[in-house]
Amino acid sequence: MNRKLIFLDIDGTLTPAGSNVPPESALKAIRAAQKKGHMVFLCTGRNPAMLAPVLAYGFEGAVAAAGGYVFTKDEVLFDCPMPKADFETGMELLRENGVFRTIEAVDATYGDEDLGEFLKNAGDNNSELIRWRKALAEQLNILPMAGYDGRPIYKIVFMCLEDSQLAPAREALGPRYNFVVQTLKARGCLNGEIINKKFDKGKGVRLVAERLGFAIEDTIGFGDSMNDLEMIETVGTSVCMENGNPRLKEISDMVCPSVEDDGLFAAFEKLGLL
Repeated sequence: MNRKLIFLDIDGTLTPAGSNVPPESALKAIRAAQKKGHMVFLCTGRNPAMLAPVLAYGFEGAVAAAGGYVFTKDEVLFDCPMPKADFETGMELLRENGVFRTIEAVDATYGDEDLGEFLKNAGDNNSELIRWRKALAEQLNILPMAGYDGRPIYKIVFMCLEDSQLAPAREALGPRYNFVVQTLKARGCLNGEIINKKFDKGKGVRLVAERLGFAIEDTIGFGDSMNDLEMIETVGTSVCMENGNPRLKEISDMVCPSVEDDGLFAAFEKLGLL
């Protein structure tokens, strides 16, 4: 079997949403695959600061910040923060329209101070919402927005009640940015990310594959939410978790059991990676 280049989303795929600890079965599968010569990367919306606890389990690198910051153990392959003017425009228009914001630099994350109260009424069926709520509750690397010091930002996460609240920012930034909505009206909450059209997880996959000498047909991607769409569309073999978005399941080559039901181990075994 050819060596494979494997990409794993984190929240809802490698770990239960909001957790930094993969199931032991997932770690067993990953280590067995690595021993056979396969390479395993993280492919996540998290910035490097928030994925660091997971990276410590021994991955070869990551497509981070939804593709805005891509690195191997030895080098940074891609680094694309938001231009300052776009960032400031987006932040102001979101604030004016009552949208709650979280912003991600390479090494820090900042959130509106009242975001935690807003999320108390959010649904539990969305891995992104769960991650942010737990991160806020546990104070995992999320700093108050008032302390933001101007460092480069890679993406803006938004949460609001109605899509109309996003309209001014979408009108201003839409030609250059994708407004990726994860869940509509999860108990009255809409959430998603503003991501530069210059990058996405799929482009990150291609960049890593080219740099490491893998054909795209020898790549495998695992995801669960719509921010994994470009990865799922790009890889040679796509796998969606049973706990994943129904739309993503429809277009994936394979659906495996949920993260809590040892899904990664089952999929690695079925794909002959162990």
